[in-house]
Amino acid sequence: MKKREPSKEASSASPLDRRRFLGGALGLGGAALLPACGSRSDEPGPPAANAAPLVATADKPEVSDLRFGIIALTDCSPLVIAHEKGFFKRYGINSTIVKGASWAAIRDSLSNGDLQATHMLFGMPLASTMGLLGSPKKPMIIPWLLNRNGQAITMKSDLRGKVAGDPKALQPFVEEAKAKGAPMTFAMTFPPGTHAMWTRYFLGAGGIHPDKDVALVTIPPAQMVANMKVGKMDGFCVGEPWGARAIADQIGYTAVTTQELWKDHPEKACAFTAEFADKNPKTVKAVLKALHEASVWLDKLDNRPEQADIVSRPTYINCPPELILGRLKGQYDYGDGRTKEDKDYMIFSDRGCNYPQPKYALWWLSQFRRWGMVEGRPDYEGVVKQVMRPDLYEEAMKELGVAHGGPDDQPETLFDGVTFDPKDPEKYATSFPVNALKG
Repeated sequence: MKKREPSKEASSASPLDRRRFLGGALGLGGAALLPACGSRSDEPGPPAANAAPLVATADKPEVSDLRFGIIALTDCSPLVIAHEKGFFKRYGINSTIVKGASWAAIRDSLSNGDLQATHMLFGMPLASTMGLLGSPKKPMIIPWLLNRNGQAITMKSDLRGKVAGDPKALQPFVEEAKAKGAPMTFAMTFPPGTHAMWTRYFLGAGGIHPDKDVALVTIPPAQMVANMKVGKMDGFCVGEPWGARAIADQIGYTAVTTQELWKDHPEKACAFTAEFADKNPKTVKAVLKALHEASVWLDKLDNRPEQADIVSRPTYINCPPELILGRLKGQYDYGDGRTKEDKDYMIFSDRGCNYPQPKYALWWLSQFRRWGMVEGRPDYEGVVKQVMRPDLYEEAMKELGVAHGGPDDQPETLFDGVTFDPKDPEKYATSFPVNALKG
């Protein structure tokens, strides 16, 4: 494997200003550290945590003790299940799960080596590799997508029955608030991340500029509901269970799910620093093999009650399991009178979920360009080649004997009818009437 030079730039992040909001992001120092434990399931398929590792001497990981970061979201499940069910141990990995309080804390702990791999918003490794939006420049890679679908845009209860999946319905309320000098406030979890992009895309499709017409702020996932409860925001985008939590607490409703914005969109990744992956390719592949087994287990719907029971525990998400289970099974109560049996619920393995498709990184870079997060045309091809690592994915699956569909460069059409052609991301990026293009 070609050697990649790690960044030598500083790894400290500028603090985020959240003085208007409850709480703040805690560092990982107070996070829960969870030593590997055995499966409580008596289902015959998964191995017990003390099962003999399926690792030949030649394939033995270079590093066996790994710390994995997670944020309290349902889509951390592949890492948690690989840990709890003994899949990591099966491939020679002694796992410790570290629950972080914010994406910035997770990123910094990966950068400084406190974590070796982490649950991460798809756009974060791109931003860190490029040194964007306050991210210290630290090359990172995505060899595995953890999940698709399963996020939601939540609106405050006052908008119930007035705004749903059409963002144009929101525009009059935005204009009224802006005219009064008190713009509406929307929250996402991290500026280059998935929730930020879903929020921006939704608002932009309604003729609303996310940087000029509303206040767009950063709040850690687990603090979203508390901030809406005290009237600090009009809407937020985050992963589950926090959309369901807002409905259960009767403070908000789901306006639209992200799978309604873009079916089978990429969501979270398992990220590594490029430096770690270059030094430890067998370790990375061992992680991917364990994640494959965990992901296949997760996409058997009969296992989802147990999944909800495990990931809902205080050491992981810390919420009642029923808040997680309904939407995991595609049973959506939007909280405004609408209900839906959604076949496009969160997936972890099906439909080629895990392949690190380069075209998704191209889409992200097009949005960095659209919203002025980069000046001029970014190096689409160079950044994507550096961050997306289908080679590692393909090698690991070949060693498992698992077939996959390979790369896909077919166009994608989102909910507004606009089609993204990965063969020309710059044309797409500069085509939107609502934008913040620079250069």
